[in-house]
Amino acid sequence: MTTIWRPDLTQFDGPKYLALSRALRDAVRRGELTEGSRLPPVRELAWQLAITPGTVARAYQIVTHEGLLEATVGRGTFVAARAPRLGPTHPIFEELDADRIAAVTQPIVDLRSPQLPDVGQGAAISAILIQIAGHLGPDHLEYPSLRRDVPLRQAYADWLGDQALGSFGADDMALTLGGQNAVGIALQCCLRGDRPYVFCEELAYAGFRRAARLNRAEVAPVALDSEGMIPEALDAACRRYGGRIVCVTPDAQNPTAACMSLERRIALVQVARAHDLQIIEDNCYSVAQATGPSLRALAPERTWHVTSISKSISAGLRFGAIVCPTGLGEAARLATQHSYFGLPRPVSDIVYALFRSGEAARLRDLVQAAFARRLELALNILGRHDMRWQKGLSFIWLPMPRGWRASTFTRLAEASGVLIRSADEYALTDGRAPNAVRIALAGAVPESDFMSALTKIAELLDNPPDDLPV
Repeated sequence: MTTIWRPDLTQFDGPKYLALSRALRDAVRRGELTEGSRLPPVRELAWQLAITPGTVARAYQIVTHEGLLEATVGRGTFVAARAPRLGPTHPIFEELDADRIAAVTQPIVDLRSPQLPDVGQGAAISAILIQIAGHLGPDHLEYPSLRRDVPLRQAYADWLGDQALGSFGADDMALTLGGQNAVGIALQCCLRGDRPYVFCEELAYAGFRRAARLNRAEVAPVALDSEGMIPEALDAACRRYGGRIVCVTPDAQNPTAACMSLERRIALVQVARAHDLQIIEDNCYSVAQATGPSLRALAPERTWHVTSISKSISAGLRFGAIVCPTGLGEAARLATQHSYFGLPRPVSDIVYALFRSGEAARLRDLVQAAFARRLELALNILGRHDMRWQKGLSFIWLPMPRGWRASTFTRLAEASGVLIRSADEYALTDGRAPNAVRIALAGAVPESDFMSALTKIAELLDNPPDDLPV
């Protein structure tokens, strides 16, 4: 039997779908909606609350992803059993599914992810594989060693030398399976206690909060402005929740493209020291040259600097590292050993050869040049709109002009064959999202298709819904 439930959404601020998701969450946790209760059908609840069915469906989906509800095809949506969820339920990276492709009547141009351009990475890796194939020996049959990777750590330290990281060397580093893995390792090293709090930007890469929750941590958002995370907001969050770690992106904030001034970085470090916070500094979207001293340089005693080659050479190699707080490199390397023993030897061999031969630097420069070309095209086509961007960054942030809502814009863009990301996708479940979208300078998309997609976006921007022909 369907439960009779009609929440009062006026007590919640923000969009209706977030207000309804909060009401659902509160009702489940208070016991107003008990385990096994069948929720009203989407259309029925939408009619009762005078909102759209899409709003109800979105709220149901959010709370279902949290594990508080469960949906059964043909039966409806129910309050889930209180057994603990056994793992993540939503992927970080999603490929296009057949149903979504079939729903669009024209070719799809995917500008959701800043895929790397092909500038010869495959040929370079192929040549290295041929070289190392003749030198495989018994040591390739053994488990990876914490000491065998010293030359690779030193080569990567040399590679990172222009990133203003302060004093560090191979002993301060732990090699990881990409940036996402590095975030998880840093969390494992720092988190203590039951359900600790982790702070992150109120708009942030979803991998932060998913890695935190996988490590049993609660995630609390911290407000942003045009320079990124606001120190006073972090201080207030620390006083409210306590907390152990703050995840922050000072150089190239994803998705807003914000960059912190030196004054902002110093203020943020002061808050972290006052509350004894560990800092996870995400530098995976780093631009060509450092924009200022990193948080690792300003606070080497507490900063875990996460980096990778996924945005500069190859995401498929899954190679990254943590530049650890002073004296904690060995602890992080032990954490990697306990998690997965170490990098696969073929990956280590390939990446080491790329660094030693100079191919890594050459490929990085070609990738940067390709993204610079994409940025130039974007500025030429969309430049009269209020865009936020950085030279060397592989995406732009586009606040919506008057007459547009980001959700409507992304839906109509998809209908025209262009996929982009709404700000909603970067907000925490309870967070507020600004009226904006992120557009990737997708390097893997042919230039003609990229320009066509940008032209469609420009046409949409110039014709908000009230002006569109019926």
